[in-house]
Amino acid sequence: MKENLIRDRSYQFALRVVSLYRVQIEQKKEFVLSKQMVRAGTSIGANVEEATAGQSRADFVSKMSIASKEVRECNYWLRLLKDAGYLTEGQVRPLLEESVALTRILTSIVKSTRENSNLQKGDS
Repeated sequence: MKENLIRDRSYQFALRVVSLYRVQIEQKKEFVLSKQMVRAGTSIGANVEEATAGQSRADFVSKMSIASKEVRECNYWLRLLKDAGYLTEGQVRPLLEESVALTRILTSIVKSTRENSNLQKGDS
């Protein structure tokens, strides 16, 4: 199977978020914010996966755009959990750095696909 950078990275990111979620619920007994984090963090890869089977370029762009929004949401929950004292800087920093990288990659994919397909922002 052909290597797909965003697919692989979003999957690995989801695994890391799930691991952190398990720590949160088992050790910190924090369920509400952590559940939001894990939903957003796993949704990134799910939308990337769906995009790879998109029915059209517009469908592909739409799913990748949703993935981009989900990574931003996950970033928010990670920062909130840290600032609320549930996570340490050391636990959050690698995930925040990866979320920024994923955001850049997804933004680039959406932008280049739109440009190459003459799709406008409202078309997806």
